[in-house]
Amino acid sequence: MKSIALQRALIPFAAAAVVATMSGCGSQISESEADTGSSSAASCVDTSGDSVKIGFLNSLSGTMAISESTVFDSLSLAAEEINADGGVLGKQLEVISEDGASEPTKFAERAAKLIQQDCTAAVFGGWTSSSRKAMLPVFESNDALLFYPVQYEGLESSDNIFYTGATTNQQIIPALDYLAEQGTKTLFLIGSDYVFPRTANKIINAYAEAHGMEIVGEEYTPLGSTEFSTIVNKVRDSGADAVFNTLNGDSNVAFFRQYTSVGLSAGTMPVVSVSIAEEEVPGIGLENVEGQLTAWDYYQTLDTPENQAFVAAFKEKYGQDRVTSDPMEAAYTSLYLWKAMVEKAGSFDVDKVQDAADGVSFEAPEGTVTVNGENNHITKTPRIGKITSDGLIETVWEAPEAVEPDPYLDSYDWAAGLS
Repeated sequence: MKSIALQRALIPFAAAAVVATMSGCGSQISESEADTGSSSAASCVDTSGDSVKIGFLNSLSGTMAISESTVFDSLSLAAEEINADGGVLGKQLEVISEDGASEPTKFAERAAKLIQQDCTAAVFGGWTSSSRKAMLPVFESNDALLFYPVQYEGLESSDNIFYTGATTNQQIIPALDYLAEQGTKTLFLIGSDYVFPRTANKIINAYAEAHGMEIVGEEYTPLGSTEFSTIVNKVRDSGADAVFNTLNGDSNVAFFRQYTSVGLSAGTMPVVSVSIAEEEVPGIGLENVEGQLTAWDYYQTLDTPENQAFVAAFKEKYGQDRVTSDPMEAAYTSLYLWKAMVEKAGSFDVDKVQDAADGVSFEAPEGTVTVNGENNHITKTPRIGKITSDGLIETVWEAPEAVEPDPYLDSYDWAAGLS
């Protein structure tokens, strides 16, 4: 099946071990060992035994490891829980883990290995849009499934990818609406120099023009950059009402430390971030981000029975000092959604799973989520949070109900032509 984007230019925790095969994390494979994808390959998934293989593909090294290693942890928790409850169609999950090493080309290579050599029934992971776009043709050409757990810039959909993080109308636009309601008239945009920030800021510029906002600055730095002295001075001198931050990975540590060093704070010039969650706060330093805003669909502090169970299980497995976050929860949810799709289909076959996906729901820690089979995204409840003195994030605004995914922003007149 081909990409539509190309056409469009709680189960209680039980401590049961996952059958984990850590095959060569971070090692290089050549094009001759795994075809990254120009021709369709027949599936080699083996369901004849009492187990089935799945792949976890996350950056366990490099600039994105600060965020992605925690997604690996929540995926592992979900796999353990599912195995403890009898598996999927009676089969235990055998996890093959690979390291994307914060490099899009490595993600494509590792995805090909997981599909063609390890014969996994589905792969879970990726973070940056560059990594996702590098993997997309691999999954399409092999007719395999990727579950991608991170908020992103939208303007994409593929039959071979299920997007369980927020798309634009479930995160960025609600954040802009919130800022507008707070009286924000001028914005400074700062982001890492790759697909997500540049596309997100293209959308933000279109929103601003339609809503009487002024963009007073727009700056980008290489992914992993740690030098922000010039940029933070420009931010300070701009006099912007607020900053919209699409930096990713450990660049946020350097940015906020230097932001604070020039006398800026949440009280003087608030920053709304779309890639900072609970686990990044200690690394940045609470003193540098207390009071700052975030836009996500999940926070650890959500008071629901499903979330309480998820947080308790995660802390039981990894330690009481560990925190949960939106991408971790979306990844955890993705494994349960795949399980539900497979069981609805009565098969691990990709085509049958795709056909069964529409309408599949899960009572997730973030709230009920439902798969939209037309675009392979899910319903989400947008939330704006504020970083508090205990290092957690409290909801200061949330949508009254779950929002249907609109990855191409078809329902917004001002977004016409963006896709």
